[in-house]
Amino acid sequence: MNTLHDRIRGSLIGGAIGDALGYPVEFIYSFEEIQKRYGERGITRLDTWQSRLEDAEQAGKAVVSDDTQMTLFTANGLLNAKKQGISLKYGICSAYVEWYLTQIGKKSPKYKDCWISDVPELNHRRAPGNTCMSSLDDIYRGKAPMNNSMGCGGVMRIAPIPLCAAVQDRMSIEEADLLAGEAAEITHQHPLGYISAALMSHVIYRLARDIEPTQESMKRYIMEGVEMIRKHYKAYYNDVERMAELAERAILLLDNGKTDLENISCLGEGWTGEEALAIALYCALKHFDSFEDAMIAAVNHGGDSDSTGAVTGNILGAAIGYEAIPQFYMDDLEMHELILHMADDLYRGEVTKM
Repeated sequence: MNTLHDRIRGSLIGGAIGDALGYPVEFIYSFEEIQKRYGERGITRLDTWQSRLEDAEQAGKAVVSDDTQMTLFTANGLLNAKKQGISLKYGICSAYVEWYLTQIGKKSPKYKDCWISDVPELNHRRAPGNTCMSSLDDIYRGKAPMNNSMGCGGVMRIAPIPLCAAVQDRMSIEEADLLAGEAAEITHQHPLGYISAALMSHVIYRLARDIEPTQESMKRYIMEGVEMIRKHYKAYYNDVERMAELAERAILLLDNGKTDLENISCLGEGWTGEEALAIALYCALKHFDSFEDAMIAAVNHGGDSDSTGAVTGNILGAAIGYEAIPQFYMDDLEMHELILHMADDLYRGEVTKM
């Protein structure tokens, strides 16, 4: 297996691990409360006990949230569009509507192209975001969504775009970045809801293609991405500069001697796109040489733990690859084989059923 193929696997699986690790504590609003449940360091291993609430097929598995569900639908929709010769954005949007239908238990003759819609695990409601649900309901009913949401529901799902684009120059990095922004904007229409997705795309694309990435090269990719959003989103100057300031702060916090929890509090809680990305950039940089420590830092705070975990996993997984991820994080991960299958399809550039 070549390096880029391994990185694509690492990014998708890494995101799912961060999601599954953070999902049980997503709505615990302080680290002290997380400690009461999981111990001094907080949650450090996948919690399979939460699957008691699921159907029999999830028993003993660490389940993922809507973050990984929508990431998989991004991948399926992107590959469907390439196969059908239609607009990539339209293919992704259609896939999101299919995901929405799984959440409300409906089928539609118009939205029926994603084979993963029939996967039982993807038909469970896993705390879907209100903005995603309402926006996709509008699209399903033939209306244009109208909101001003900067929530992280856009940034947490776009990793398949730069991963697929990075293979054999299928798309330039700027094309991938702008498509990632457009994919996030389908549901989140405040500029910070999609500018963050474009910046995330840039970092993942660069890391996945770097033969020997380092913490220093990742810092360069972040600042290069900041210049990219300054170039392409000039009409939203204040929002671009807000994202730029947080990205730069994530770098500046690395060597101040404070704890991860203290530094993350300087970046926000992760409920919005720019905060979720900034926290993920900090965690991936700070613990560039330890996937485990990056995951633990990314989810043990009082904010949107599954999304900050997912984005951190997507980014660091693109840098280190699947083979470098500790096995104990994969043994009980829900849909592990399906996620790998989708990663392999992204590498090949074609959609296939399991």
